[in-house]
Amino acid sequence: MVTTNSKFFDELAKLMGNAASAAQGVRKEVDTLVQSQVERVLNNLNVVKREEFEVVKEMAEKARTENDSLAQRIAALESRLGKTESN
Repeated sequence: MVTTNSKFFDELAKLMGNAASAAQGVRKEVDTLVQSQVERVLNNLNVVKREEFEVVKEMAEKARTENDSLAQRIAALESRLGKTESN
């Protein structure tokens, strides 16, 4: 009787191990399927990738800085021009 119980539990453990590995395989398959579907939807929506967004953001910041610098230079030149015209 002890051998029968031991054999039964061994078989049960094998069955549970196989079920766990099968579930893990199904999970990986579902993850892959969901990821591919999400990528397809995002591509159809023309969503920008994070890397592209960061590059454009940096370009905008640089342009803003240059614009501010040029505005200050123009103001200084206009100020100097105004002083010259008033003399």
